[in-house]
Amino acid sequence: PGEPGRPGPPGPPGPGPGGYIPSFYSPKIAFYAGLRKPHEGYEVLRFDDVVTNVGNYYEPSSGKFTCPLPGIYFFTYHVLMRGGDGTSMWADLMKTRPGDGMLGGVPDGRAPQVRASAIAQDADQNYDYASNSVILHLDAGDEVFIKLDGGKAHGGNNNKYSTFSGFIISPD
Repeated sequence: PGEPGRPGPPGPPGPGPGGYIPSFYSPKIAFYAGLRKPHEGYEVLRFDDVVTNVGNYYEPSSGKFTCPLPGIYFFTYHVLMRGGDGTSMWADLMKTRPGDGMLGGVPDGRAPQVRASAIAQDADQNYDYASNSVILHLDAGDEVFIKLDGGKAHGGNNNKYSTFSGFIISPD
């Protein structure tokens, strides 16, 4: 036999995002961040010590992950209650869609929805953890974040006492 021939021309783009075939498309979307500053009351926790942010879809200044691609995602969070400042702290994982959640004064399904909750309680006013994990289907533009529902969260300077992370399991 003779020498191999020259490579042929590229094929047509596939039907998936960026021309990939969906079953072979493996997007890289993941984040992991810690909490540097204390938070209290009913604040959105801004995990501002970002260690991993593949794709840059987690925004530390707002504390929110914005979904770029519809699919199944996994999230987990661990929030350390500030000891000596009370005996309870609640932390909720929230999912919302862009917009104010109201259409003509009626909820339109975009209002923030609690998707996971955790509580830390300690009668001795010591430190305690509130943690939970969730698997969610998200649409592009959905936001996921952690919000205090009372109590005080400990920020650990450069230590990662309180953390929030997530990643895509499978795109649609």
